[in-house]
Amino acid sequence: MKSKKAIYRKPYYQPQKRIRTNEWIRVSPILLIDEKGRNLGVVETSKALQMSRDKGLDLIEIAPQAQPPVCRIMDYGKYKYEQSRKERGQKAKQKQVEIKGVRIGLGTGKHDLEIRARQAEKFLSKGDKVRVEMILRGREKALLNVAFDKLNEFIKMIPVEVKIEQEIKKQPRGLATVISR
Repeated sequence: MKSKKAIYRKPYYQPQKRIRTNEWIRVSPILLIDEKGRNLGVVETSKALQMSRDKGLDLIEIAPQAQPPVCRIMDYGKYKYEQSRKERGQKAKQKQVEIKGVRIGLGTGKHDLEIRARQAEKFLSKGDKVRVEMILRGREKALLNVAFDKLNEFIKMIPVEVKIEQEIKKQPRGLATVISR
């Protein structure tokens, strides 16, 4: 019996954005900002590095694309901590928009449609998108125009103003659309 050889793939590491500090800053001259946030103007890199060493701090390149590049005198650990806090704050502010689902059938009664419409309103008020599916079974698939009308009627039943994100499309199991607030 032959044994199969395991295939080894080298893991992919995403290159991290490296922050240039101290001697790694090769550009000269630079726009310098001190530890208190005061603009010290355009100075040579060697002079800025000497100023940062005198204060016992690091010279950190803040905006490398600027002309001239902006550097700041501060503690590197403190800078990294502030950056991670800022990133974490931005992640917390981002709300993932979920797509919630509401299913109705061709024979669904008026009261049941009202309940589903209130449920869809609840999802929309939370900021989520709603995928409305009209399930068609068997010979119901031949009544597409009736199903379109019923789906449009359902959308009008929703108490809040809705925006149709995705037009009503025919799918193998019926019709579907995505709505949002």
